[in-house]
Amino acid sequence: MDIGFLAQYVLSGIMLGVVYAMVAVGFTLYFGVLDVINFSHGDVLTAGAFVSLATYLGLRATGIDSPVVVLMIMLVVALGSMALLGVLIAKFFVLPLRHAPPFITLLITLMVGIAIRESIRLFYPSGSNPQSFPQLLPKTAYHWGNLIVRQDTLILILTGLAVIALVNLFINHTRAGLAIRAVAQDGETAKVMGINFEWIVLLAFALGSALAALAGVMNGLYYNEVNFGTGLMLGIIGFCAAVVGGLGNIYGAILGGFLFALLQTIVVVAVPSLTAYKDVFAFGVIILLMVIKPTGLIGEVSSERV
Repeated sequence: MDIGFLAQYVLSGIMLGVVYAMVAVGFTLYFGVLDVINFSHGDVLTAGAFVSLATYLGLRATGIDSPVVVLMIMLVVALGSMALLGVLIAKFFVLPLRHAPPFITLLITLMVGIAIRESIRLFYPSGSNPQSFPQLLPKTAYHWGNLIVRQDTLILILTGLAVIALVNLFINHTRAGLAIRAVAQDGETAKVMGINFEWIVLLAFALGSALAALAGVMNGLYYNEVNFGTGLMLGIIGFCAAVVGGLGNIYGAILGGFLFALLQTIVVVAVPSLTAYKDVFAFGVIILLMVIKPTGLIGEVSSERV
């Protein structure tokens, strides 16, 4: 295969990996601080994309048409509203059940996700149909032989990588991040040491939901389309990425996200005729990896957490 075409696929794989990693980090945050699987996470992603789209339409109706201004406002509204939604989910559906069997919380969050998804389908105008997402990033393309690099793709990749790096810095180098890690390590001891357990849980859910919203907006900008089921597959992939990387480990979530994108890209590059089956191949390999290493690629040290 021509090196230019190969580089093109690699670039697309990196873009997908960034989105998957951001979704996976959200799952890891939830599990890390409260040992819960939040299956509404993918639908929060969808809601973030639709809120940003509604914001765009509202701004356009008022005559605001500067792409930079519009995009900034879309991001602020989407991330802020989804952070609030994450807090509400944690406050009213997760924290009250923290002493209940884990499958109860799993079912509750699954039902919350379905409610969010169906609300978008029923109440957003033509919500059951794919929606065109605005093209707000520059479309200038750079050509190097057969390699075509669009400026918007580069912006999205660099933004995603920067956000992942900032989240890592926040978790590892701030007082709030230290509190999150303390709660993740031992919630009861953290409370004895004076850490506000509930506040930390709400912070983790706000951060994870904001990341989901950003992933939804980036996915919309990349494909120029969103639909009410967008977050369903992205949520499943993000969860699998978090699990195969080592649920509860941020580095593992990032690794898992890029691994899943790599597996999809391998099929597209190696056997183009089987492109439609790239998800089947990726999930198959993930299943095999989990059979071989059930604790994930970067497993938790404590067997109790596993």
